[in-house]
Amino acid sequence: MPYSKIEILKGHSKEYKATLFRSVHDGLVNAISMTENNCTQRIYELDEEHYERPPGKTEKYTLIELALLPGRSVALKKNLITEITRLLGERLEIAPADIIIIINDHPLENWGFRGTHAIEMDLNYKKDV
Repeated sequence: MPYSKIEILKGHSKEYKATLFRSVHDGLVNAISMTENNCTQRIYELDEEHYERPPGKTEKYTLIELALLPGRSVALKKNLITEITRLLGERLEIAPADIIIIINDHPLENWGFRGTHAIEMDLNYKKDV
């Protein structure tokens, strides 16, 4: 049950944002076997004065934070980063240098779903490639 927070500069088209959502979603499905309808994503569009970027970064600079359940292997996380980067490059021509992906895997005791503490649930999710 990943949660994605995507930060971009304001000014991109509706189609661009839809493709951005789809690319991150497809990367999660491909890399961690997330089910098709099991993702919440948000795009935060920031004005230029509210989004300081390192020198040389373009208007396509994209910061993606993923909140994942714990225990996934380094190999799986590497595969996830590679897959999302590949899809963003192919679909939106975002250069790898303009993509930052941060994976936060929070302990189960910090999650709750449908009013139930996650440690009380039988969660079955892919942890390795």
